[in-house]
Amino acid sequence: MYDTYTAASFSALIEKTDMTKYGDIVPFETAQINGNLIVPFEMAQIPNVLFATGWTNHQIILNRCKSDTERLFYMLYAGKEHLENKELLRTIKTDTINSLLGGKDVQSEVMTKTYPTSPLLFKDKVYLEMLGLPLEYKESKLKKEIIAHMKDFILEMGKDFLFIDDEHRVTVGSKTFKVDLLFYHRLLQCMIAIELKTTEFHPKDLGQLEFYLEALDQEERRSNENPSIGIILCKEADMEVVRYALNRSMSPTMVALYKEQLQVGSVIQRSLVEFCKFLKRK
Repeated sequence: MYDTYTAASFSALIEKTDMTKYGDIVPFETAQINGNLIVPFEMAQIPNVLFATGWTNHQIILNRCKSDTERLFYMLYAGKEHLENKELLRTIKTDTINSLLGGKDVQSEVMTKTYPTSPLLFKDKVYLEMLGLPLEYKESKLKKEIIAHMKDFILEMGKDFLFIDDEHRVTVGSKTFKVDLLFYHRLLQCMIAIELKTTEFHPKDLGQLEFYLEALDQEERRSNENPSIGIILCKEADMEVVRYALNRSMSPTMVALYKEQLQVGSVIQRSLVEFCKFLKRK
């Protein structure tokens, strides 16, 4: 660990990402006083950013991550989400760094203007292997299994999600409609409506979701809350169709894919610098 975190490449990455929130370096004596022993042998100084998470998490990060960029990201993400050992291990297995930092065309322009940090808060791909879904299933089965595994689902989506209701009723005129899953986001202080689709994304799905968002904002949103966000969580999508549909969306909406099994290995496009700037604004 000492060799990895005192290497010139890791120091250069810290300098590039501007870790002023964590300072630069800390004398070894201070590290001993501050709690968990990050580096268990004699040294002069260590990067202060190592205190973002604990000793056991560092062991997982070192054993599982192949690059300095991955190590720094999961170090910071574990601190942000207050991840325990098993939770961190799963976020690495599900390739969270690519889900958050990958290039995104899955959010509407209204979404990114209303919530500038949203690309760094919402994943464009989530893994639901914990549900144990059969080869064939309907939306009702998907929703039932998500509710039964809600703790794991929230961990996958992000710990700022608070579950409110399933099949949440919204009444407009003389008609009642049902939102598949309704959450509240603590950081953004808004409701989040999630519509589940076990088929390929279709533009009509977005129109339905925007109607639900308008109903939620007019009928249920409180004066201290921000505009509601809508997420279509679907099994498949033609990204060009998604782009065209979102270009005309007038609401904070996005499309995300879910996978029943782990399929990692994508390429990071978004800079880690953006994620670090986001953490400093919190």
